[in-house]
Amino acid sequence: MKNLKILVCKSGDEEKPEKIITIPLTVLRIAVQLLPEKIRFILEKEGIDVSQCSELLKEKDLKGTLIEIESPDEKLMLSIE
Repeated sequence: MKNLKILVCKSGDEEKPEKIITIPLTVLRIAVQLLPEKIRFILEKEGIDVSQCSELLKEKDLKGTLIEIESPDEKLMLSIE
C-alpha cells in the first residue's frame, strides 16, 4: 500500500522532524480532513491540495519525494512511500 508522508522540520534539521504524518493514499480524501490545523495552514499557504494526491494511486512505480519547500523557519516535504 502506498502512503503519502508529510514531514515538517525546522529548516536545516531534517533528521529530527517536528511532525511526521503518514496517510494511506486509499483514504487520502477522507484523512485530509483530519490533518492538524498547523499542517493544513502550511499546505494551504503553499497552495498544496493533498487530496489531489489520490490520483497517484494510478502510478504503479511512483515512489520518493514529490516536493520540498524550504523557508527560513521550516521545511515541508511530501513523499510517496
